Amino acid sequence: MTRQYQALILDQQGGVLRITMNRPEALNALNTQMVSELREVFQNLYYDRSVRVVVLEGAGRAFCAGLDLKESSSRQGGGTRRTPEQGLDGQRAIAEIYVAMRRCPQPIISIVQGSAAGGGFALALASDIRILSEDARMNAAFIRIGLSACDMGVSYFLPRMIGMSLASEYMLTGRFITAERAMQIGLANRVVPHTELRKEAEAFAEDMLHATPLGLRLTKDGLNQAVDAGGLEAAMAIEDRNQILTSTDPNFAEGIAAFFEKRKPNYS
Repeated sequence: MTRQYQALILDQQGGVLRITMNRPEALNALNTQMVSELREVFQNLYYDRSVRVVVLEGAGRAFCAGLDLKESSSRQGGGTRRTPEQGLDGQRAIAEIYVAMRRCPQPIISIVQGSAAGGGFALALASDIRILSEDARMNAAFIRIGLSACDMGVSYFLPRMIGMSLASEYMLTGRFITAERAMQIGLANRVVPHTELRKEAEAFAEDMLHATPLGLRLTKDGLNQAVDAGGLEAAMAIEDRNQILTSTDPNFAEGIAAFFEKRKPNYS
């Protein structure tokens, strides 16, 4: 990915792509530019074999404060109301980010510090791994500004992660989930001091890179499909497919050799 972005900073080192939301003065709120760029990056990742793991983070003291309400208000000013069709187009333009995040085959590690509210909360939920700083606070902020809390995939992701009862608590009230609470209810994978966030993310990425490229991609795909599978046999059919595909991959032999030789694998 060589294109220059305005609201994002992209840095690829080997198979790891770091995406930094870079509007720290606005707590990385999602304006039109950032929405467009995030959607493009995650959609393009589906076809990018050079990237094996993604780390998503926010510059400054917050991960992402949600939709940029100042920009949204100014665009709707002047007494002109959007038609339902225009509203749906705008809504879908944002929603496609989260669909693309789940569809892209690379595992996504989110580093969450400070606020992750509304659409920022959804970015964390759509990720595969969530590493939180001790000051992290997340909430479904939509309901606190006159909207439904069911937005940007939150009603899909949250109950699957923490159960319907707890999801109802946080979605119906818009209450903040602290880092400590997120760890208690299984929403956070790790809670670490702010200075340790990147180090922890790098450790996760390093472990993931021990998998073959195909094995890693099919594991994320299989997990996502199994969540909605109709039963045990449907889930196992996905697993059977994945195992046959990965066992016939040329990199399988290298993975076995690296395991027995206790070294880092060198995949083609």
